[in-house]
Amino acid sequence: MKKILLPALIMVVFAGKASAQSKGFTMADFKANIGKTGTLCDTVYSYKAVSDTLTLLNMGAAYPRQKYTIAVKGSTIKLDLSAIKGKHVCATGTFELFKGQPEIVADKPEQITVN
Repeated sequence: MKKILLPALIMVVFAGKASAQSKGFTMADFKANIGKTGTLCDTVYSYKAVSDTLTLLNMGAAYPRQKYTIAVKGSTIKLDLSAIKGKHVCATGTFELFKGQPEIVADKPEQITVN
């Protein structure tokens, strides 16, 4: 009985952690924090280099179904765009809405972490 109980308990603990991690980001969470500074992490699904000083990283899904966008502004942040797709990226910045879509603006290198 003890041999069955321990593996079952371990499976329940890990299943609880997995479901808590998959809940993640929602639009309601983002809207509740508009104007506040925070950090969001997710996978880059697509990107668009709009100009030399503006790159948009679509997080959580490809455009137009992205969860949110990281607007990388300025020329001080250097990203390897050829290798960024599929990478886990964290961005710290002010939560904003741009044309009704959630966005975090990053203009300093310390605001972006690529894993």
